[in-house]
Amino acid sequence: MAFSELKENVDEIHEETRAYIDSTIKYYKLWGFKVAMKSTTMIFKFILVTICVMMFLFFVSVAASLAIGSALESNTLGFLIVAGVYLLLFIAFLFIKPQIIEGSVLKRFSEIFFND
Repeated sequence: MAFSELKENVDEIHEETRAYIDSTIKYYKLWGFKVAMKSTTMIFKFILVTICVMMFLFFVSVAASLAIGSALESNTLGFLIVAGVYLLLFIAFLFIKPQIIEGSVLKRFSEIFFND
């Protein structure tokens, strides 16, 4: 009698363990899907905003170049001055890039992965 009860308990523990493992696997699949979707959505938003900013910047740059060019009576000089400003901004960006880009990206992905 004690042996049959023990066998029933072992079978029950085995079933409960299997159910626990199955639910844990389902949970981590769902969690992985959630993290992947948040990351993908964030990347698509970033790309969309970047495209809009680039288009705006392009048209403002052309307008500024033409305005400077007409003031200096040389469109070439206007475009070169705007290009020089962009070169200076690029050089400044190279020096401050680690603090701005890497910090914000690390913070954003840490929020997605560890706050849930």
